[in-house]
Amino acid sequence: MALDLLRCAGEGQDLYVVSLEGTADKALAAWPRLAPFADRLIFLNKRPGWSIATVYRLWRLLRRLGVTAVQTHHVGPLLYGGVAARLASVRRLVHTEHDAWHLRDPHRRILQDSLISLLRPILVADSNLVARELEKVLPKRTYLVIPNGIDCDLFTPGNRSGARAKLGLPQIERIIGCAARLESVKGHNRLFHAHALLPNNVHLALAGTGSLEEDLRILARSLGTEDRIHFLGRIDDMPTFYRALNVFCLPSDREGMPLSPLEAQASGIPCVATDVGGTREAVCPDTGAVVSPADPSFLAEGLTLALSKKPRYNPRAYPLAHCNLSDVVAAYQALLAPEAVR
Repeated sequence: MALDLLRCAGEGQDLYVVSLEGTADKALAAWPRLAPFADRLIFLNKRPGWSIATVYRLWRLLRRLGVTAVQTHHVGPLLYGGVAARLASVRRLVHTEHDAWHLRDPHRRILQDSLISLLRPILVADSNLVARELEKVLPKRTYLVIPNGIDCDLFTPGNRSGARAKLGLPQIERIIGCAARLESVKGHNRLFHAHALLPNNVHLALAGTGSLEEDLRILARSLGTEDRIHFLGRIDDMPTFYRALNVFCLPSDREGMPLSPLEAQASGIPCVATDVGGTREAVCPDTGAVVSPADPSFLAEGLTLALSKKPRYNPRAYPLAHCNLSDVVAAYQALLAPEAVR
């Protein structure tokens, strides 16, 4: 989302993305899609633990750039970015939350509540569900809702056969795709067990890397499905990935407002996802399905239905109407504009 806001900046708007941690060289090597924005990315390489020097560096940076508005994401950036912004007399401070589960920790909750009282940012949630959950743990706070959006001009329907050829996928009848880090929170274990319940001619394509790759390969062998699961690794050309699929699946244990279901649907691909976080708001109710994460059989049932039915509507209509990037950019620019000062 941050990169999209950079790309869609209006004429005369100077936007920067500041990362508290890491270095530019490592980030650019790991994520080639950052390259077009390299001159707008700033990395502070903060070490673990509290660092008052980072507040000072941010304060100097904001003053040098003449920053008029700051947007932070999650509690750590709110602490450093928010304090530095107020010290630099930046009047417009917007804080966006993408989930609420992390505030169940009492120390984190107290810290965030104290920072909100001290810094008085405009509070934004990226889905209605996240807003409701945040208001439960911080009942005295009110959040505006600006749903995550995706670039519907980038993610479009395309040639399925050509996309599969480009990715080295088989030209078979049905492929389910999942784009997510190979980490436990993303629920690949659940997806693998659900996939094992489907017919043998249904394949699974995975975009992403992570620490669980070898464990998942072992699981596939134990389930007897290794010949029909394709580990594609990191994919930079995500529009091609989505176009290669019949159905997209997000089987996560936790989510905020996920972007991948929206990207898939904008590409004309129906989506099946677990009912966690704001996922229900990211899935078209007419063409996709949201299922309980309690048992892989529920996911298998949803995938079976999605693979077998011919939807009456194009999934693309949903993100066009509800989560188009142009609407998100306009909403944030309105908040960050001079007349939005509170």
